Amino acid sequence: MATESQPNHQKKLTIPLKTRIALTVISTFTDNAQRPDGSINRRFLRLFDFRAPPNPNPVNSVSSSDFVVDPSRDLWFRLYTPHISGDRIPVVIFFHGGGFAFLSPNTHPYDNVCRRFAGKLPAYVVSVNYRLAPEHRYPAQYDDGFDAVKFLEENRGEVLPANADLSRCFFAGDSAGGNIAHNVAIRVSRARCFAAVKLVGIISIQPFFGGEERTEAERRLVGMPLVSPDRTDWCWRAMLPEGANRDHEAAKPSVVDISGLDYPDTMVVVAGFDPLRDWQISYCEWLQLSGKRATLVEYPNMFHAFYIFPELPEAGQLVQRIKDFVEERVASLSA
Repeated sequence: MATESQPNHQKKLTIPLKTRIALTVISTFTDNAQRPDGSINRRFLRLFDFRAPPNPNPVNSVSSSDFVVDPSRDLWFRLYTPHISGDRIPVVIFFHGGGFAFLSPNTHPYDNVCRRFAGKLPAYVVSVNYRLAPEHRYPAQYDDGFDAVKFLEENRGEVLPANADLSRCFFAGDSAGGNIAHNVAIRVSRARCFAAVKLVGIISIQPFFGGEERTEAERRLVGMPLVSPDRTDWCWRAMLPEGANRDHEAAKPSVVDISGLDYPDTMVVVAGFDPLRDWQISYCEWLQLSGKRATLVEYPNMFHAFYIFPELPEAGQLVQRIKDFVEERVASLSA
């Protein structure tokens, strides 16, 4: 297992004021949108969830456009196009975070993140709008992710420019999106219906996994931004099938045998002050024990979802690390 650094348990989390205010606002509105009966007040959330429209005009050399996969379930994706010369540009299929229950590709932070990926990697970025819990429970999110990939396979000529290379396809996601990327990757690895799409890497940014037990990090990292056992338990109750507990395979990937699958190389990003970090490290170790190549990349002074805040130096560092991973994987294909 490769790590960039190890956490220092004696340190305290230091967050710039601007970032701290944004984190407080996000937590306050999502907490207040959760009703006692387990439902979400979507109307309340819409008052504060500012959306970015697609922009056909290049901004920092990246334009964006939306494509509908299935209007009956509001399944669509936003395509970010880097305006660069060259052929065989990789395609990154991205799944946003939000505990399976919140946010969307056109939420401003995710629009900014995917635009940054498209320009910096560079890559065509496909950001998927999947159905949200609790209105849509497991396996709706995985179904939507798989169907979006199949749509690209079947409609690539109408959707993607000629220099977009689906044989250099990466899945990426943060938090719940990292969980979805993993589970959709398993489905794609098992399927026999893909000829153009070849999954060559997974970028798993602080993936949302769990289990019935409480880890050392969950017990120790009390009061951290965005993530707490109460919040994550709520999200699992909203997403998992009725009657299931957190040892369900959607939450705990190690209960599934993937040793026989052609599962791609994975980078797993972990932060020192993320209460989910132990689950993420276990995920990386389980991939390795399953015979898969997995690398742990740690940012010891960061918190959950740090990378959506561009004012943090570590956010830029992570984009560079992802760029390196994509370039390494692409180079290995022609080696």
